[in-house]
Amino acid sequence: MSLSQRPTTWVMIFLPFALGYYLSYLLRTVNAVISPELTQDLALSAADLGLLTSAYFLTFGIAQIPLGIALDRYGPKRVLGSLLLLAAGGSAAFAMGDSLGQLTLARGLIGLGVSACLMASLKGFAMWYPAERQSSMTGFIMAAGALGALTASTPMEAMLPILGWRGVFWLIACLATVLSVFVFIALPGDAQQTSPESLGSTLKSVAKIFVAPNFLRFAGSATFFTGGFMALQSLWAVPWLMNVNDLPLSQAASYLMTLNLGMLVGQLSVGIFGTRLSQRGITPLNFMQIGYGLMLIVQGLILSGWGPILVFWFMLGVLSAANAQTYIATASNFPKSSFGRVSTAINLMAFAGAFIVQWGLGIALDVLQQNGVSISGSLRIAFAGLIALQVMSYIPLIYKKRVIK
Repeated sequence: MSLSQRPTTWVMIFLPFALGYYLSYLLRTVNAVISPELTQDLALSAADLGLLTSAYFLTFGIAQIPLGIALDRYGPKRVLGSLLLLAAGGSAAFAMGDSLGQLTLARGLIGLGVSACLMASLKGFAMWYPAERQSSMTGFIMAAGALGALTASTPMEAMLPILGWRGVFWLIACLATVLSVFVFIALPGDAQQTSPESLGSTLKSVAKIFVAPNFLRFAGSATFFTGGFMALQSLWAVPWLMNVNDLPLSQAASYLMTLNLGMLVGQLSVGIFGTRLSQRGITPLNFMQIGYGLMLIVQGLILSGWGPILVFWFMLGVLSAANAQTYIATASNFPKSSFGRVSTAINLMAFAGAFIVQWGLGIALDVLQQNGVSISGSLRIAFAGLIALQVMSYIPLIYKKRVIK
């Protein structure tokens, strides 16, 4: 009986990874709900808020290349368990922060600490599960992330009057510490999975990935679809709902919860049906082509303000399930031994996009408002610009003359 078929696999492999990605997504999106309190307590501008929140994405992205090398050389157990301790320290530092600089540094440490949560999961699944189960396992792990995003919406808004945003981060610091211990105890040993390549050869292989046509084909969509969705979900969705749709914070948080619920539904659907669809010839690229095409339509409807807005936000969450397929689609064009490096390279593009879009939207809002444009109008213009970039990055996914190996 293989490791993936054993009854204890769910506890040994999936649960530690699922809890890690749950925590990662909770920390990624929590600022969307606590942003009004942060803005009031620290007198932040829109650009300040965007920079503070996007520090998570900056350090997360910077970590991806060394993370990919570490995963291929040392395996997911040691890498994930160690980095979660950094996430605990960053959360504690955030809880104690009293200035924009301190909170930004703490937020960056959090991003570094959870940078391995998804990539370690994908690396572990590639090691311990057969190829036909990859889409399903990715869907299930992303569903765990959606649960984290759900927790960061209405439930988090309900907790704030009780714990305050500082108390919330002290609680997260404790959870990250416990999870680190669980990872070290539960995951199978991965010493035998270490890469035989020298560090010099590994670095050269990373450089080749970034210039490979089969990587560049997916780089734009990772930047502006995956990164753009993360920027909206983790910060700008709530200001949009409050200023464009005139919703109070409590209702905006419930709409954010609807978006995250849609994400959960989409990822669970991929998890349940992914293996079956893969066996029928539906590839991860096909998931992306269909999902992103529909996502452009839904975002256009949200921008227009026409129709049932709540339904559109739910559908945006459902269609975001296509984002996770980017990692499998890109890595399928490279040797399995380089899975960690390829998946973290494409993840770097996604988080670079999240950083650029999140901070860039804040800068655009400040500039537009300084030139007399209303906050509602500024948000619409900025969102339209994001959609235009997504359209441009969608084209390479549809048109390709031949596969370059």
